[in-house]
Amino acid sequence: MRKDNQLIVLTHLSQLIIFITGFGSLIVPLILWATQKEKVYKMDEHGKNIINFQLSLIIYFLICIPGILFFGLGILGFIVLGIFSFIFPIVNAIKANNGETPKYPLTFNFIS
Repeated sequence: MRKDNQLIVLTHLSQLIIFITGFGSLIVPLILWATQKEKVYKMDEHGKNIINFQLSLIIYFLICIPGILFFGLGILGFIVLGIFSFIFPIVNAIKANNGETPKYPLTFNFIS
């Protein structure tokens, strides 16, 4: 196994592709993780954190859809989740670059 912090940082930042293309925030990190988890040191751990975060965001976004009917609280939820999905990949990419294993908040543990 090789140590490749740059690829791990890129995997964290690849979640931001959704702000450019409108999709891919789960697909791109999933492909990077699946193809590199056996080759790059700590990629498996980081990849699981990223995939769990993205799946959790999807669930939270789905929960917000009916919330739109209740005084627009779903829209507030969309805004908060959008901010989370932008800030935490950047913060955790910086942590990964410093050699830390970051954790994403409010994440369900689908893959352990």
